[in-house]
Amino acid sequence: MIPIPLVLAGARGHGQWHLRNIRRLQRAGLVRLAGVCELRPLAARELDGFDGVAQSADFTALLETTGAGIAVICTPIDTHTPLALAAARRGAHVLLEKPPAPSWAEFRRLADGVRHAGIACQIGFQSIGSHALPAIADLIADGAIGEVTGIGAAGAWARDEAYFRRSPWAGKRRLDDGTDVVDGVLTNPLAHAVATALALDGSPRADDVTGIQLELARANDIEADDTSCVRITTAHGTPLTVAVTLCAEQPGEPYVVVHGSHGRITLWYKQDRVLVQRAGHGPVETVHGRTDLLENLIAHVRGGEGLLVPPHRTGAFMRLVEAVRTAPEPRRLPEGTWYADGGPSGPRRVVKGIDGLVHASADTLRLFSELENSP
Repeated sequence: MIPIPLVLAGARGHGQWHLRNIRRLQRAGLVRLAGVCELRPLAARELDGFDGVAQSADFTALLETTGAGIAVICTPIDTHTPLALAAARRGAHVLLEKPPAPSWAEFRRLADGVRHAGIACQIGFQSIGSHALPAIADLIADGAIGEVTGIGAAGAWARDEAYFRRSPWAGKRRLDDGTDVVDGVLTNPLAHAVATALALDGSPRADDVTGIQLELARANDIEADDTSCVRITTAHGTPLTVAVTLCAEQPGEPYVVVHGSHGRITLWYKQDRVLVQRAGHGPVETVHGRTDLLENLIAHVRGGEGLLVPPHRTGAFMRLVEAVRTAPEPRRLPEGTWYADGGPSGPRRVVKGIDGLVHASADTLRLFSELENSP
C-alpha cells in the first residue's frame, strides 16, 4: 500500500495536534507528509520524523508540486472555504477544521463546491468519532432512561486575556474589512458541545433545526461572546440547551447530558466517558474508544468507508453559526459581575458564579436569563 501524499495548511497552534497525528499515521504507512503551508516555514525540529517535506506560503502551488491526495486545513476561519475549494479543484480530499465556515453563505459555497468537485470533505468535529455516541444511541433506543425529555450541554473553561490576542481574528465577529469570523465561545472553542448535543439528538442536518434562542455576553474586551447560552429546538421536539464560558472560576471538562423520564446519561466528550444513572439501578460508568477523523477519511478514500462528518452533517451547527453571526452584539457584562484574576498563564477575567450557572443550565434546560443570579 502506497502512502497518500498529504499537505498540512496551518501547522502551528492547533495545527501542532494535526502534525503529531500525521506523524503517527505516517509511521503506520497510511500517509506521507509531502508539504506544509505556513507563512513562516517550520524549523527542522518541528518536522522531526519527516523527510523531504516541501514548504510554501502558497497553498495552491504546494498542492500542485506535491500532488497531494489529501489536504488538512487548520487555518483562520475566514480562509476555510477558499482553501478547501482550492484543494477540491485539484482533486485533493479535505479534512477541514471546525467551524467549517463563518457564515451560512460560505458554508453553502463550501458544500456545493466539494460536491461538484467529487472529492470527500470531512469536518473536524473530533467528538463525533467517539464510540460513546452509538453506545448512547443504543441505550436510548433500548429505553434505558425512558423517553428523552431534553439534552443539556455545559462547558466551563478559562482563557487568559492573551488568548484573545493570539491572532488578528481572535475574539472577533468580523475583520476590519467586514469579513466574517464569528470567533465566539459557542461557535469555536466550545463548538464541540453544540455539535455533540445535536449528534446525540440525531439532529445534525440544517433541516433538523426548528428554532434558536440565543443569549450572548462577554466579560473580556472583545467583539465576540465569551459567556453564552443557546436553546435549540429540533424537529424531534427536543429542547437542547448549551451553556458555555471562557471565564470559569474552576475550569472543568465539558459534557453533554441526555435527560430521560427515568434517568440520565452524561457524556464527557473529550474523555469519551459515559455515566448512566437510572431508576432502580446503580450508576454505571464506561469509557469508549474513538475513530480518528483523518483515519476515517483515509479509509473512505481507499475503501469507501462512510465519512463520519461530511459537510451536510454539520448543517445544524452552521444554523447556529449563522444565528450568532446575525445576532445583535453580545451584551457586555457590567463591572461587578466579573473580576480580574492573575492565573498561571496570565491575567484573565472571571465571571462570578458562572460555573454554577453553566451546570444549572445543563441540568434544568434553562437559559441564563431563566436562572436565578444570572450575570
